[in-house]
Amino acid sequence: MSEPNPNRVPVSVTRPVGGTEYSWCRAITGGTGIAVIALLLTRVPKLENLQNTLNKLQIYHPTLRSNVRFDASANSFSFVTPADSRVEIKPFDSASTAQIIRDSDDPSAEPHRIILEHEMNKNTWIDPHRWPNGEVGVFFVSLYDLRDDGEERILTFRLNTGACDRTSAVTLLREFMKDTTAADGRGNGSVTVAETAELGKAIEDLVPSGKGDKPFWARGIDVLGYSLNAFRFSNLNFVDAEDSNRRTQVVRLKLERDQTLKLVAGCKGRGLKLWAAIASAGLISAYSSKNLQSGQGEKYAVVTLSDCRSVLEPPLTPNDFGFYHSGILHTHDMNGEEKLWDLAKRCYDSFTSAKNSNKQFTDMSDLNFLMCKAIENPNLTPSSSLRTAFISIFEDPVTDEYPETALASAGVHDYIGCASIHGVGPSVAVFDTLRDGKLDCAFVYPSPLHSREQMDGLIQHMKAILLEGSSSSF
Repeated sequence: MSEPNPNRVPVSVTRPVGGTEYSWCRAITGGTGIAVIALLLTRVPKLENLQNTLNKLQIYHPTLRSNVRFDASANSFSFVTPADSRVEIKPFDSASTAQIIRDSDDPSAEPHRIILEHEMNKNTWIDPHRWPNGEVGVFFVSLYDLRDDGEERILTFRLNTGACDRTSAVTLLREFMKDTTAADGRGNGSVTVAETAELGKAIEDLVPSGKGDKPFWARGIDVLGYSLNAFRFSNLNFVDAEDSNRRTQVVRLKLERDQTLKLVAGCKGRGLKLWAAIASAGLISAYSSKNLQSGQGEKYAVVTLSDCRSVLEPPLTPNDFGFYHSGILHTHDMNGEEKLWDLAKRCYDSFTSAKNSNKQFTDMSDLNFLMCKAIENPNLTPSSSLRTAFISIFEDPVTDEYPETALASAGVHDYIGCASIHGVGPSVAVFDTLRDGKLDCAFVYPSPLHSREQMDGLIQHMKAILLEGSSSSF
């Protein structure tokens, strides 16, 4: 990253949130939309250099130094970017870190996965009425010691998803990595990114002319249809739908390089994207877990999230921080006889048809409205679970540009990134990465609505379905 212009004084900017951002502001108070990246470090930069890198990132990306402001009198939210805002690194010594790990329900798991879950369940945004001066930041950084000598640490970035979607988080990670792993090791890297003078606009303000239009009556019918159909959606069996003290937990799935190559080749050979295969394996596994009578039908909802940056007016790039994804909800009838690739084609065709009809834009406000209504009225969802779909997944995986050898030489042993969903959302949210040619997925779910044992079984079955399907010819 090039050095910030010493003559440049960051300006203070304020704007009201857009419709999608408002739905995230509402959702995050319940625990959905806390994005976290956890890096397991075996060599840690000096705190001074680490802080220097974060300062530069905040100058180049004003969103990272912005606050969410709540106006209680108008019950409205806005983003404000103070001129003097700076994120502070919060340290945790080895004793504190060890206590967090011991308190986990799975203390033998990867330590950075445990810390990731811990961070996703730290909700700074839970009660807007109690925010200091009516506002709170969107970006928080913590550093956890795993050893007394400080030679092994976990660095976490925690962000408000309403201000930073997955693409923004990936950009943040890549720019941070390039700066901190520069040859001199002092946080004086040479990555050049575009300076953004102000907060980006809300996605609703950038929808191409005519592509988001929908007649009033059509909108009303679609909202009613989504609402009524929600009661017909099937889901995983709920383990404990009564406990209101929900937490987000994570199960990880990895494939070897040869397994990943076969799976990706199977998708390409059939003209599909990877998400369709993963979602279909999830649907088959979920249906199978219920041990239903042969031929008994169930309807499952899938939400596929698409990054709209390239098709907005004007087009945006990954350097434009904010939330610029839109979801398309599609449903699929299951009877237990589905095969992976046939179902994957159904999922892919349904999504593609909807996307070609601009549903990522025309239905955006409908889905945001229903998300807020579900938050206000949990009884509108099955068993008041606040589950709005079975699974959500991104249209495109993150393709990691760092091979394992490069990460190791930089002192990064491993990292995981995903977001919380224990307030309102799907039963399973998939965050998939192609890392050094290997598929690495974080599956996020709400506990105790679903248990770790239940999710482990679901994910292992999904893996078996994917491996079996990728071995078949096309």
